[in-house]
Amino acid sequence: YTYTPIVSFSGKTFGLIIDLYFESDVANSSKIKKTIVVDPGHGGRDPGAMRGNFKEKEITLLSGKYLAKKLRNLGYNVFLTRENDKFVRLANRVKFARQKSADLFISIHADSTLNKNTRGLSIYSLSERASDKLAQSLAESENKVDLIGGIDLEQYEEEVSDILIDIERRGTKNSSIEFAELVIKKFKNSDIFLLRRPHRQAGFAVLKAPDIPSVLLEMGFISNKTDFNLLLSKSYREKILDQLAITIDKYLREEHLN
Repeated sequence: YTYTPIVSFSGKTFGLIIDLYFESDVANSSKIKKTIVVDPGHGGRDPGAMRGNFKEKEITLLSGKYLAKKLRNLGYNVFLTRENDKFVRLANRVKFARQKSADLFISIHADSTLNKNTRGLSIYSLSERASDKLAQSLAESENKVDLIGGIDLEQYEEEVSDILIDIERRGTKNSSIEFAELVIKKFKNSDIFLLRRPHRQAGFAVLKAPDIPSVLLEMGFISNKTDFNLLLSKSYREKILDQLAITIDKYLREEHLN
């Protein structure tokens, strides 16, 4: 900034401070890389949903690696919560994202439900009260994963609750909703089949970072024959992930300008 000396006029004293912002500084700040954590669901002794020889953990890992590659090509710092077939506790996935100071957290899944007619892509953001029975059922199923590793999720809840700041948490939740709605808007203009009411909310443990916008993407339901066959197709999965990468880029660029 520049500062002019104090001067007197008509018996009053005045001073002037002028802040100067240089275009080069703004340009440099825009070049700071955003960080994205991609979370391939399940892994190791947790196969996720299964159908025949199909294991959800295999599809999510392939999808996570592909999405990470696409985002790195767009100039982002990208980290995977797992890069091979290993078990990672839900709490550690959240912890990992916070250690990386992630600007966005994307958890990738392909789930199953008792209703074989249920199909379509959907996206979930965090809410302690589920938006519907399907969302509640999926969240309960996913949240049981940590019990495989012998950890009680209630212990994790207490640990996180000690660091939550209401204002920050509310802002993060709103950002997650904003991103989820942007994703759905993008997919509605594509030929990807969507679940009825494709943006839903539930208490997924993996979405509970208080300071990172987080969503869980369900690419489809392997319990549905049509979705199952589509998810086996590499080109179909990549079509989903290409659209997702475009939306992530749009969101983070707009978020930077706000």
